[in-house]
Amino acid sequence: MTTLRRLHAWARRYPNVEMAVLLAAVCVVVGFATGFWLLFRLAYVVLFVVPVVYLWTRSMIDGLDVDVQRRTSRVSQGQSLHRRVVIRSTSRIPKVWLEVEDRSSLPAHLSRRVITLGAKGVEVWHYDTPALRRGLYELGPLAITATDPFGFFRFRRTFGQPVSVLVYPNAPELPDFYIPPANLPGDGRFRRRTQNVTPNVAGLRPYAPGDSYNRIHWPATARTGNLMVKLFELDPASDVWIVLDMQRAAHVGEDLEGTEEAAVTIAASIARYFIAANRTVGLLTFGQNLRVDEPDRGANHYTRMLETLALAHASGEVPLDALLLEESRRFGRHTTVVVVTPSTNDAWVLALMNLQGRGVKIAAVLLEAETYAPAPSALDIYRTLAAGGVYMYTIKRSDDIDRVLAAGSEVAAAGAP
Repeated sequence: MTTLRRLHAWARRYPNVEMAVLLAAVCVVVGFATGFWLLFRLAYVVLFVVPVVYLWTRSMIDGLDVDVQRRTSRVSQGQSLHRRVVIRSTSRIPKVWLEVEDRSSLPAHLSRRVITLGAKGVEVWHYDTPALRRGLYELGPLAITATDPFGFFRFRRTFGQPVSVLVYPNAPELPDFYIPPANLPGDGRFRRRTQNVTPNVAGLRPYAPGDSYNRIHWPATARTGNLMVKLFELDPASDVWIVLDMQRAAHVGEDLEGTEEAAVTIAASIARYFIAANRTVGLLTFGQNLRVDEPDRGANHYTRMLETLALAHASGEVPLDALLLEESRRFGRHTTVVVVTPSTNDAWVLALMNLQGRGVKIAAVLLEAETYAPAPSALDIYRTLAAGGVYMYTIKRSDDIDRVLAAGSEVAAAGAP
């Protein structure tokens, strides 16, 4: 019974072989019935060709050495991933009609071709895949498939392991951007420990592996006999918090044409602007889970925020007003909060104005959801924000984001509230 099951599974795996064997069997039966000698010859040919083709196809997939080289595993949206594939044959038997595919979950990824290798031949293949959408994807493994001309057998081998590719969101550079300045507490000297090198030295500590040599305090090192490094504080400046609304019910539209992508792009551009200005920036969002990037400076911190934004999706159930209320302890009088949302529920506006009543400076970037897909009008939201004196930007689907956001500084210079 087990043998029959194996034969049945083998026949299902190679249906063309099953048909060929049945054809040979029919030829033998009909040949005995009619005595026609040509049918016997045909059956012999089929029964001889099948094992020969099996061995030949199997040899095509053996004796291969594959090297896949990728320049980077992190790119920005719109850039391309470059790959170089080197396939070598270690066999003296030529390999004909090998199908090569570098698999990937990246959208619009096309990486198939057919190659033929001579005896100990080498094939080098370069290609680029555009990163059209942000997110985390898998690239690889490389699969090589060998088939015979009759379609009897199909053998496949994979080479390498899948690697992760992170596509950062597009972040257009803003020529200028205005938000209400926050009040610094006390005498204007608001400080916090930081890993960045600043003019403000807060103290000393023992050297730890990985510390830069330019942080070493040589007089203290000579005095104590141990390596000592300097601790720094941030320059006096207010924090900027970017709050990105990722509630599922707030967003409309699909893929690159929806409010989700536009909101992520806006948040990335604002973060880029303030990081370039050496400001302290934090990011707060709630999709599948709460993601908080505490306020900091520098390129490394910006990269961490881009990683958060690359994985941000409008899949959350927590409304923006609840998020602002729950995390309000993070915002003080030395903070400016910038909310990015397409929500037409005015509850978040009231939560934002509550922060304003505590002395937190606030601004809102409101995406007009009705310009992306059928959605309720945001007219009541505009009125409430304007009545509360909230500094506001409005973005339509057809707008040039960097132009609209840069226009705020011109309005502020003209004396608008």
